[in-house]
Amino acid sequence: MTTVLIIEDEVKTARQLARLIEDDGDFTVSAIMPSVKEACEWLLQHTPGLIFSDIQLADGLSFEIFRRVPVKAPVIFCTAYDQYAINAFETNGIDYLLKPIEIEKLQKSLQKFRDMKSLFIPEADYAERMGNTLAKIGGSHKTSLLIHHRERIIPLKLEDVHYVHAEAGIVTLHVQGGMRYHVSYTLEEMEGMMNPQLFFKVNRQFIINRKAMDGAEHYFSRRLLVSMNVKTPCDIIVSKARVQAFLVWMES
Repeated sequence: MTTVLIIEDEVKTARQLARLIEDDGDFTVSAIMPSVKEACEWLLQHTPGLIFSDIQLADGLSFEIFRRVPVKAPVIFCTAYDQYAINAFETNGIDYLLKPIEIEKLQKSLQKFRDMKSLFIPEADYAERMGNTLAKIGGSHKTSLLIHHRERIIPLKLEDVHYVHAEAGIVTLHVQGGMRYHVSYTLEEMEGMMNPQLFFKVNRQFIINRKAMDGAEHYFSRRLLVSMNVKTPCDIIVSKARVQAFLVWMES
């Protein structure tokens, strides 16, 4: 999941942009900063994966931020003016969107970021990805997990898990018989433990078991709606970025 910083002084515009970005499924907005000053202070303490920035802010041009603070994250500039394009690409700019922002162009910008990111994998990330790949090839997934439930310790077969659901930082395993167990693992950690032939992480909230799935149908904005044979707390939507991998998984 890529963390995003939005630099925008119009509250309504910032919220709409945040919603559109998070609808993609691969991105989460960490903060919205309305000024040069506040953006600088935030960036001195945090490192986002991607920045969306307006140019004309209440206390100056956003280019000043990148002169004051060493920023490694790529920037997608969003503005109502086209005269700053050259300046934008002299900083960390990878794209330049004119307001009002069109959904299709935003999606192309996000895909452009993904394409560029895949070409420049930090050495540490590369080692981690290679390790994960080798682990999957070696079949190192778990077949069972010890669950601490009230005063009991229960050995749970992972194949009995219908789906894993994450909400408000709490990860819950939904298993046969309607039982639910909270675990201390993150959704990403659970994904690494589970057999990838049986389980698939469809978005940032759900990992599903193919045995609990009936199928899928086309959904708004080129996503997929998963049909389950068990009750779920909300609709399970395959994020657009994961649709192709999901279809390959279904077929395998």
